[in-house]
Amino acid sequence: MSDFDISGKTMVITGATSGIGRGLVDYFVDRGAVVAAVGGHDATVEQLRDEMASSGRSARTYAADLRDVSQIGPLFDRIAEDHGRIDILVNNAGMGKPIPAIDVTVEDWDTMMDLNLRAAFFCAQAAARHMLDRGYGRIINMSSQISVVANQDEVVYCASKGGLNQVTRTLALEWGGAGVIVTGVAPTFTYTAGTADRLDTPSFRDAVLSKIPRGRFATITDIAAAVQYLASDAGEMANGSTLMVDGGWTIV
Repeated sequence: MSDFDISGKTMVITGATSGIGRGLVDYFVDRGAVVAAVGGHDATVEQLRDEMASSGRSARTYAADLRDVSQIGPLFDRIAEDHGRIDILVNNAGMGKPIPAIDVTVEDWDTMMDLNLRAAFFCAQAAARHMLDRGYGRIINMSSQISVVANQDEVVYCASKGGLNQVTRTLALEWGGAGVIVTGVAPTFTYTAGTADRLDTPSFRDAVLSKIPRGRFATITDIAAAVQYLASDAGEMANGSTLMVDGGWTIV
């Protein structure tokens, strides 16, 4: 068995109906993980269920508004009951919205923080309650390259993802000794169906690529491979780290 093998592991993926999360569902189902895919809306969750069925893949789907913390504990209890255990959480649900700092409202701040930071923490906590007693678990928080560098008009997003990095470190400190390994992945701009229009716009594309020494955008496979490493037994000693998958953006 490969050290990177995650077949048979129960993996919860939040934000699973679009973008990176949607790609992770296909990637990990194809590699034998037992995927519990969580989305925020009944309609998109139903669409994901239909897409999986039509492609011959199998994943159990769940709808929950993670901004409502009262839904999180029961969600993870249900997933654990359905699957017998939770081995891995990919804390991927999040949102971004460029807003100049001078224009940020309280609602802007709270909406993004509630999903990107508060929900991520309480999902980790709910998953850990099912992991700590078993002495095994992997929690991977989806951060961003701009968790460690600034980006124009992204003060709220930068703050939320910077805070998530600190959550990752602190939970790793508290839970790593008990076998629950907590890490993060910090992607650069990643090519998905939802980002294609923007990344295919020549002026935006050229501006972004000028900051990436590797000279290309990230792909779902780039992100998924990093997640797979951290979710596998091979990633145990990465506890507390956030892996930059940014083509070198943050080294410049």
